[in-house]
Amino acid sequence: MRPALHAEWTKIRTVAGPLWLLLGTIAATVALSAVATSLVTCTSARCGGDPTKITLMGVYLGQALVAILAVLIISGEYGSGLIRTTLTAVPRRATAFAAKAITLTGVVAVAGTVAVLGSLLAGWLILPGPGHQALSLADGPTLRAVLGTVLYLILIALLSLGIATAVRDSATGIGVVLGLLYIVPIVSQTVGDPHWQRLLQQVAPMSAGLAVQATTDLRSLPISPWAGLGVTAGWAAAALLVGGLLLHVRDA
Repeated sequence: MRPALHAEWTKIRTVAGPLWLLLGTIAATVALSAVATSLVTCTSARCGGDPTKITLMGVYLGQALVAILAVLIISGEYGSGLIRTTLTAVPRRATAFAAKAITLTGVVAVAGTVAVLGSLLAGWLILPGPGHQALSLADGPTLRAVLGTVLYLILIALLSLGIATAVRDSATGIGVVLGLLYIVPIVSQTVGDPHWQRLLQQVAPMSAGLAVQATTDLRSLPISPWAGLGVTAGWAAAALLVGGLLLHVRDA
């Protein structure tokens, strides 16, 4: 496993694309969060304000770059033919796939932590009094939202890796992942039946997973914070399982 991990780490750090996507994730997340918090006029519960969730809103954009990075890590090798070299160097395909997943988890965890803490700092600097005071890592719900958001980004990366391994094409993989993240929540808003609308919000990986960011009025959520993150974890596990099985049985 160690040589496989070293090889994957070398690929990521010596190619410009992954670094720019990671930096873009941080920049996009912090920038959108700063814009969102600068537009807030009321952060108290009586006007529906949730300072922590507003401050972490940049993740809605940053996750797209994380997904693209994860897709390109595997589909780029299929496109260039490098996957044959990878599987020749690491004949055990499960090991090669696990090395990619572990390396991806590590780099996204670092970038995600920087992005989330940067967003929190931006909110702390921008929001007025009450909102400013709510953005403290000493506050249990805020800490849960911060840690949960980093975990969410990792799960989106693993979900994207699994889908990309299954479809083996960059454009298709990116389209499927972004469609799953962004289109399903839009469709749920067009459903007239409140029961089905709530059900879609409970099973969609983005709307369920980002429930972990909420720190106020939790009873109104379609799913509880940790349960929602569990739904996203289920999507990621299923995608990795399918992708890993197809990698094992198909020719490179």
